[in-house]
Amino acid sequence: MRVDAGREPSPSEAAVDSQSVETATMISIDVGYDAGKKIHGRKRHLSVDLLGLVLRVLVTSASLPEREGAKKVLNRVHDTGNRVKRLNTIWMDGGYRGEEFMRWVMDMFRWIVEIVLRPLEKKGFTVLPKRWVVERTFGWLNWCRRLSKDYERLPETSEIFIYIAMIRIMVRRLA
Repeated sequence: MRVDAGREPSPSEAAVDSQSVETATMISIDVGYDAGKKIHGRKRHLSVDLLGLVLRVLVTSASLPEREGAKKVLNRVHDTGNRVKRLNTIWMDGGYRGEEFMRWVMDMFRWIVEIVLRPLEKKGFTVLPKRWVVERTFGWLNWCRRLSKDYERLPETSEIFIYIAMIRIMVRRLA
């Protein structure tokens, strides 16, 4: 079955990344410290298709390593079944490097992990092939005031607000 734009409804490629965000003052459930980004709060692990639309999201303590969060969010993506039946390539940044992690993804899901690194000679921000899509999605989400910081007591509530923000973005595109 094809959708109107001539694309299959199931993506063949996806991008995964995480974003650490500060939590509001009174939030204490699943809060940690991300030493790499020097942020006390939570980490949003996002998987998106190459249009930038969220497949699955997971909100955890910021102290959870990227690869561990990626394993959990990829399990959620896999659990959607036929919605991702064509998925074969996952684009990630250097934080997900490691033969053990790549082997785990291949053994569990039969997906190929492609690591995209910034060229060593480049300083500052650089647009990276395929992986910029997930960064753009984080940018879209930052336009939602409620997501500029994590104000929610429970991480599950934060996940719901991310899905609601994506619904709002998609509806505005249709209008």
